[in-house]
Amino acid sequence: MSDAQRKRLLKVRSRINRQRPKFRQYESWRYVRVKDHWRKPVGIDNKMRFNLKGWPRSVNVGWRGPAEVRGIHPSGLEEVMVWNVADLGNVNPQEQAARIGGTVGAKKREAIKEKAAELEIRILNAGIEKQADEFEELKDEEPEAPAGGEEAKKEPTDDEGGAEEEEDEE
Repeated sequence: MSDAQRKRLLKVRSRINRQRPKFRQYESWRYVRVKDHWRKPVGIDNKMRFNLKGWPRSVNVGWRGPAEVRGIHPSGLEEVMVWNVADLGNVNPQEQAARIGGTVGAKKREAIKEKAAELEIRILNAGIEKQADEFEELKDEEPEAPAGGEEAKKEPTDDEGGAEEEEDEE
């Protein structure tokens, strides 16, 4: 299959995916105990089984994507699972991309990333690269003193000390 044809089919698949409804189990919207996943309706009077208007759509073959690009990553590359560094030898960088297995630990994951960088193999789930901050750390500044300095003290209000001063005068 040519590159142009593959790109065209990936666009067709993308359009079909956007238009494809979310297939739901009958009455999953009504009962909490009924999970929200697809399960074929089989009841004798089930409205979804009859494909009646106003009821959720049912799964059928017309919602599938093109067979030539089925299972291909949106980037156009075929996915290959990798669990160790030796598995990278089976990956063709022009047509395939690697996906690191979920059970691979941090040390082996880093080794796989380094080897893939050497071989110019794209890793689909490499993770987020931490970037160094370009900004300086801000130090906590002390709050500024009042404008008058120590001389600008709070004058006592009537509630705080005004009554005591009057008693002293008598």
